[in-house]
Amino acid sequence: MTKKLFLLSLITICFSCSQKETVDTIIFNAKVYTVDTNFSNAEAFAIKEGKFVAVGNTSDILAKYEAEKKIDINGKTVFPGFIDAHCHFYGLGLYKQSVNLFGTESYEEVIKRIYDFQKERNMPFIIGRGWDQNDWEVKEFPTKERLDKLFPDTPIALTRVDGHAYLVNQKALDLAGITPETKVEGGKIQLKDGKLTGILIDNPMDLIDKIIPQPNRAQQIQALQEAQKECLSYGLTTVNDAGLSKDVIHLIDSLQKAETLKIRMYAMISNTPENVAHYIDKEPYKTDYLNVRSFKVYGDGALGSRGAVLKESYSDKENHFGAMVISPDELSKLAARIAKTKYQMNTHAIGDSANYQVLKTYAKVLEGQTDRRWKIEHAQVIDEPDFDVFKNENIIPSVQPTHATSDMYWVGERLGAHREKGAYAYKRLLNLSGKLALGTDFPVEHVSPFKTFYAAVARKDSKHYPEGGYQKENALSRKETLKGMTIWAAFSNFEENEKGSIEVGKFADFIVLDKNIMEIPENEILNTNVSETYIAGKKVK
Repeated sequence: MTKKLFLLSLITICFSCSQKETVDTIIFNAKVYTVDTNFSNAEAFAIKEGKFVAVGNTSDILAKYEAEKKIDINGKTVFPGFIDAHCHFYGLGLYKQSVNLFGTESYEEVIKRIYDFQKERNMPFIIGRGWDQNDWEVKEFPTKERLDKLFPDTPIALTRVDGHAYLVNQKALDLAGITPETKVEGGKIQLKDGKLTGILIDNPMDLIDKIIPQPNRAQQIQALQEAQKECLSYGLTTVNDAGLSKDVIHLIDSLQKAETLKIRMYAMISNTPENVAHYIDKEPYKTDYLNVRSFKVYGDGALGSRGAVLKESYSDKENHFGAMVISPDELSKLAARIAKTKYQMNTHAIGDSANYQVLKTYAKVLEGQTDRRWKIEHAQVIDEPDFDVFKNENIIPSVQPTHATSDMYWVGERLGAHREKGAYAYKRLLNLSGKLALGTDFPVEHVSPFKTFYAAVARKDSKHYPEGGYQKENALSRKETLKGMTIWAAFSNFEENEKGSIEVGKFADFIVLDKNIMEIPENEILNTNVSETYIAGKKVK
């Protein structure tokens, strides 16, 4: 009798095992923030063919599913893969092939880095990026004289940290045909005593761009791969590249199909006549890894280079208002064209005047339409009467929290106290719009999403300054910040049904962290590391 009972039990167990559904991977014993509608927690999930097929507690998942690959997370925290809603992914890769000028504390340090770089590389055209005169003791734009003396025969183009100004030497000016008489709308060629200083702001930079040697295909691929490596190390599984040419978009698509690039991308098409003509009459292009359905437009420049357009003069420069990169008439015409298509319009707007122009234009051309999700990229300085336009359901603010903590040292000088209160007002924008898409704008800022998270929540920089937080009334909660880096960013890309949360049917993009950023003390957030990054259920970091 005992033997019969044993055999019966064995048969029952085997039958039960055979009833388990086979999946590819099971993750269990984790603290999972699903970021679903209820912002619920889970302990485990099952993955099949690159998607989540079940989410729940460990005992239930292990009882219902079988997999060759079972991963015990040992209590670590799991989040949906982070989405950077505004960055320059390709630009980051190219920057790694040039002189690194980020963090320089003087013009002397800039010169030294260029000298050391050129001594090692001996490049025919020197390119660098990252200088910021606001970080120097002398907070004025540098001039080209020292570059002319050291490198009289080698053209040099050094991009300011925000990407809205060049410092170039005379050789580059000569090659570009720029003289004191050269005129370009939408920016400035700086002169001093009637002579060129080497500083070009916004649209005049295009004249230099035309003479800079373009990277070959091998350099382009290397740039994309290097950018991917860094992004995956920080848990980014989708990036929104804010401005790409059609040729680079095609290259990205081919590399993704060849599985050389594994990161997903939301590509904003650069607003050039060639790019617009190529895409405007076509349907948006979509694969599991690439989404091409938006145009990136520049409204104005940046505050740091005084190119952002303000309604009133800059507080630290009398009778200077900045300059629109695109005229209001051109902006209106382009918006009207895009409004007739399925494409999204994502417009860079920093100054209060530029934000006013873009908001007014969006509201006009989208009147009577629904679910357009057009973005204001940066939404950095908003005049009091214009905040309410963000109640428009067709408009989403896309902001970068680290801009606030980088700019806070000098932005008051540019704007004055009365306008500064309407700057970097993320909580207020969220309350009006209901959603915020969060990004970094890297390489303008650091790639790390933990710096984004910390700046949004604590309103402090990486040195934990200021003690009470910068304009703390506009800090976001941890829950709001996580949503901005996941599901709200996905929503802003029309991708909320496929990513941004750990839910059945969505892509199995998730990350494992060594700390729980939702619970640890604020000052520990910056010390968080990504243990593992998964895209489509496959470990990529």
